[in-house]
Amino acid sequence: MPKNYWYVILTYFAMQLSGVIVAPIIEIINIDPLVAVVSWSMFSFIVALLVTMYLLRDEMKQVRGTTNIGSIILWSILGIFLAFTAQIVAILIETFVLNIKPGSQNTMDIMNIARAAPIFIIIVSVIAPILEEIIFRKIIFGSIFKRTNFIIAALASALIFGLVHNDNPHILVYTAMGIVFAYLYVKTKRIIVPIIAHISINTYAVIGQLTLDPEEIDKMLEEFNQLQMIIIGG
Repeated sequence: MPKNYWYVILTYFAMQLSGVIVAPIIEIINIDPLVAVVSWSMFSFIVALLVTMYLLRDEMKQVRGTTNIGSIILWSILGIFLAFTAQIVAILIETFVLNIKPGSQNTMDIMNIARAAPIFIIIVSVIAPILEEIIFRKIIFGSIFKRTNFIIAALASALIFGLVHNDNPHILVYTAMGIVFAYLYVKTKRIIVPIIAHISINTYAVIGQLTLDPEEIDKMLEEFNQLQMIIIGG
């Protein structure tokens, strides 16, 4: 793996762990927790993205001159539908086969922050998907794919992608999505395609969550649980 790839990975995980270092400082200076979380998240994610773009600047220049806009648009649209399909199938398997309750605490926590501070949506919908596709598809998947095959590389990178989200009950959903994004990357050889699909999925999820009242979401989840009990008998 090229040295700059390792620097990108270190940058990403340093950004993810930076909150642990900053948390004690926040307590000492007594800042509102919400303001602190949102402010630091915005700062750390933007810095991580800028550092990543700088480290990969040479590769970005090489790709820029060989871009086929029409192909990118078509594959991005197809990728969005594939990602949605994979997500739905994974949720159905989790619910009706693995008996895992629908609804993600991780997603709910993120949406609670987004409702209180809408600027946080920029991270969820745009910055995070860009960073994640570069890390998990371009670097991790791409590096494993060169030494093995698509199945091993896609599963390995997708599982890491799921584990990093710290939402273990729903790791199947993250894995399914990761495999789709890896497929898009292989078919197009353009990381921009899974980035567009990922941004679209996240943005759709955010809009869907924010347009519903939390009580409505709870009611929908309860109705879904009742349907599950009817189908599988408890």
